[in-house]
Amino acid sequence: MPPMSPTPPRTAIAYDPLHKHHTRAEHPENQRRVEECWSLLQVDGILNNLLHIPSTPAPLEAVLRVHSRTYLERLEAASLHGGGNLDVDTYLTEESYQVALLGAGGLLNIVDAVMEGKVQNGFSLSRPPGHHAMPHWGMGFCLLGNVGIATRWAQDRHKVGRVLIVDFDVHHGNGTQEFFYHDPSVLFFSTHQYPYYPGTGAAHETGAAGAEGTTMNVPLPSAVGDQGYKTIFQQLLLPAARYFRPELIILSAGYDAHWLDPLANMRLTVTGYSYLLEQVMALANELCNGRLVVALEGGYHVGALSHSVLSALRLLSHSPQAVSDPFGPAPGGERDIAPLLEKLRTIHHIPDEPNYSLGR
Repeated sequence: MPPMSPTPPRTAIAYDPLHKHHTRAEHPENQRRVEECWSLLQVDGILNNLLHIPSTPAPLEAVLRVHSRTYLERLEAASLHGGGNLDVDTYLTEESYQVALLGAGGLLNIVDAVMEGKVQNGFSLSRPPGHHAMPHWGMGFCLLGNVGIATRWAQDRHKVGRVLIVDFDVHHGNGTQEFFYHDPSVLFFSTHQYPYYPGTGAAHETGAAGAEGTTMNVPLPSAVGDQGYKTIFQQLLLPAARYFRPELIILSAGYDAHWLDPLANMRLTVTGYSYLLEQVMALANELCNGRLVVALEGGYHVGALSHSVLSALRLLSHSPQAVSDPFGPAPGGERDIAPLLEKLRTIHHIPDEPNYSLGR
């Protein structure tokens, strides 16, 4: 009997070491974030079970679907002149423009692999993050709106009709919201600490005329943890996604709601994050043949970030290994958000029904 061929990978990963050319050691968004993740993945051995996707520069026409030409010219010129700052939070080096194009391009290549059936899902382990980048300027550590670019790429190149974007970064994805606020073909669902940077993402921001309800903001007080997020996904995301019926799901995976993160005040754990991903994966399986693309956003405690990424890849690839959570639960209690959930169910016309979940 001939030997059995190995099972093809179900999960793709995009990573390029050139990301290190966009860094400032003293800045929280520096090269160590992704390098520590990559090192842990190498030690773990999970990379042997993934399809490695190259990071090629995103085509200019793809980036121009969400950003203005004037902004891109400004970004390129600033990099060519040695870098600087777009604002007090967002820096440039002489190679930042090219690094940002590579990060966006790696995500587009992941979209291609998923939509062409080479893999079921994929993870873009790249930086800088993207969900704060606006059409005409960058902000909040972000240069290019990676998820926005990828969404339009899926729609243009692969004829995807409806895309669900889930953003569980602790900061509101104001750039992603801006790209699609008038577009009923994209459902943007965001959980974020509020009021907090960047100050957007209030509950009443639900989409412009003609796209009402396709922006769903869940503005959270501080100290919400695993149970609160679990209930949010069960009571808000699941029914909304089932009603919308996406053909592709893109996850803006920011891990800065972890209780150890220095830039926020939430109480999520690695285990809690893994539960949220399980729910998104189950939605993808139910609604769009498992098609799920994950893009790294924030996360500034490199240990919590690294183990969150490892755990995510274990789930995505159906590894038999358990969640990797050496940090455990957050100290102290968790804030009750029942009144907020009731308000949001009313705003979005979601019936108050018993909790239910997918995957577990």
